[in-house]
Amino acid sequence: MGDFMVLNDPLANCLSTILNNELRNKRECVVAPASKLIGNVLRVIQKHGYIGEFEFIDDGRAGKFRIQLLGRINKCGVIKPRYSVKIKEMEFFEKRYLPAKDMGILIISTPKGVMSHKEAVENHVGGKLLAYVY
Repeated sequence: MGDFMVLNDPLANCLSTILNNELRNKRECVVAPASKLIGNVLRVIQKHGYIGEFEFIDDGRAGKFRIQLLGRINKCGVIKPRYSVKIKEMEFFEKRYLPAKDMGILIISTPKGVMSHKEAVENHVGGKLLAYVY
């Protein structure tokens, strides 16, 4: 239990673990604790080609995710506070969190599930900003 820290934002913890391992050119990393939200965010990041496969490991507690890294992430992190975004405001937040047009994704929790900002615009749904990756 020595190296297990209790942090109050598991998603932020997960993304910083991914980024730290990515910067050290690691092939994979393990993040704990796991949650449904983290799984959904990982699915979006994976779908856009930033990470490889990931799997849930049941350790009898909250569980963990083992994530394959592809060396494609330059920066990722959570967006705090979790702003509510309408479709019209999407571009403002893109400019704010992403380095260039069509580079990277914002991850948004919508009533239709967790998705990238591009998918949110296509589906005409707004939601809460969770994170960014590029």
